[in-house]
Amino acid sequence: MWESLRTVRVYLWRYRAGLALGLGALVLKDVAGAVQPLVIRAAIDTLSHAFGLARLLRFAGFLVGLAAIKGLFQYWMRVIIIGISRDIEYDLRNDLFRHLVELSPDYYGRVRTGDIMARATNDLNAVRMMLGPGIMYWTETSLTFLLAIVIMVTVDWRLAVLAVLPAPLVSLAVIFFGRAIHARFERIQAMFSDISSRVQENLAGVRMVRAFVQEQAELRHFEKLNRSYIAENIRLVRISGVFQPLLEALIGLTFLAVLWYGGGQVLTHRISLGSFVMFNTYMGILVWPMIALGWVVNLMQRGGASLERINQIFQEKPTIAAPLHPVPLIRVRGEIEFRNASVAYPSGRALDDVSLTIEAGATVAVVGHTGSGKSTLVGLVPRLMDPTAGCVLLDGIDLRDLAPAELRRHIGFVPQETFLFSATIAGNVAFGVESATEAEIRRAAELAGLASDIESFPKGYETMVGERGITLSGGQKQRTAIARAILRNPRILILDDALSSVDTLTEERILEGLAGAMRGRTVILISHRVSTVRQADRIVVLEHGRVVEQGTHADLVSAGGYYADLSQKQMLEEELEAI
Repeated sequence: MWESLRTVRVYLWRYRAGLALGLGALVLKDVAGAVQPLVIRAAIDTLSHAFGLARLLRFAGFLVGLAAIKGLFQYWMRVIIIGISRDIEYDLRNDLFRHLVELSPDYYGRVRTGDIMARATNDLNAVRMMLGPGIMYWTETSLTFLLAIVIMVTVDWRLAVLAVLPAPLVSLAVIFFGRAIHARFERIQAMFSDISSRVQENLAGVRMVRAFVQEQAELRHFEKLNRSYIAENIRLVRISGVFQPLLEALIGLTFLAVLWYGGGQVLTHRISLGSFVMFNTYMGILVWPMIALGWVVNLMQRGGASLERINQIFQEKPTIAAPLHPVPLIRVRGEIEFRNASVAYPSGRALDDVSLTIEAGATVAVVGHTGSGKSTLVGLVPRLMDPTAGCVLLDGIDLRDLAPAELRRHIGFVPQETFLFSATIAGNVAFGVESATEAEIRRAAELAGLASDIESFPKGYETMVGERGITLSGGQKQRTAIARAILRNPRILILDDALSSVDTLTEERILEGLAGAMRGRTVILISHRVSTVRQADRIVVLEHGRVVEQGTHADLVSAGGYYADLSQKQMLEEELEAI
């Protein structure tokens, strides 16, 4: 746990002035509370010998004044320290989100979204509780205990020893129960991640669940996860339930011992009645620290377990990162070279020793069987991944020598799987281009063949598309993504099967609109349709991760290979559809 706290030291140091002020208020509050029993002792001893209304009012005034001072500093203690814990939570959440955004796509292929969400919400809240109430009450209980014991020892050390007799037993209980609470809370948080992941997957795939009539099966699976989660929480409650009564029992026994021994001391006149009342008042003050200790230990153990889970995310390093001294991109021509590039996945090689040069301003189409490595090939260009062997160059510069953010500013990328945000159509088209004007957005939509569809929507460009663009058809989603890429005005445009969800007529219209936008840019076009790629300057055929054919449409048709077969089949399909 202590190793995990290194993460939050920077945040505690950032707010050191506020923390010092809050802890100062805490000290003054505890000092005022510790002085109150001394005033009570003086009042009882004085009034026992010479009672007077003026003396009574004076002591009463002292007590009221100390209570007011204690209340005032207690208020500021809570406001300052709890407020700072909220500030730290704010900073930690921002840093966590920034780190998540910077992580490479492969991380999200290994970790479930629900697990990340659980750590960014439930675990983060547990860390805040540790840094706010946890630190505050830990310091308060420790200081209150110390002040009370020091004063009690100066009055009667024997009685003070009786008062602190349960302290070693309390320490042993804290160590034993603290470890058990920490271990169980780690399991609880892991279960919460499983539940969050299950809910996220079901909400994202709700159409699939209903299409396969799996509602009841998913409910049963969720109920099983939920039942395990509740059972583990009950086990934690049982431990906490034993911990608190055990502390209270130790405190109760201490009260009996102090009453028995202290009463005898008063009867033999070894201590005054005021001192005996003072001892009992301090015992009452120590009840809260004793009981709060269990709650604080619970908070600290929960926070420590959650911080370890958050640290696991911070310890992840992006596999795609900027070099220490990146080469600046001053003017991009757009020449791309794959030099003996290979990409290996755990399941096998996606690309195998590919060497290919795409001239600046050329339009190159890539075709091939499903799984031939087309998407992997174009994923290398914006450095969504790096080759496991060989390299990729832009204008003669190895992409690994460039800052990824600077590189991607010059690339418009339409991935095979279109993702839209839960925002307006205009907001989705203008994503990544904050300065985009309404006219520029409309122009991009027209080039992508989307403008006519948008005009039929009730709110036009201000129409909300829903989560992941659920209110749009597959073709409309793809055209929105194309408009988004065009609006960036990139030097390199990558369309990864971006027209697969539109009909042939719409495809022709989009390609005609894109002809002007693509002119002078380097374009990489992936498609299974011959009609989409036939006008490309060069067509590259991939098979099992290797380049097996390349040339113009006419060259490849006459060569009689895979592309010729594909062209012949699609021509036959078009003829059959026309009958």
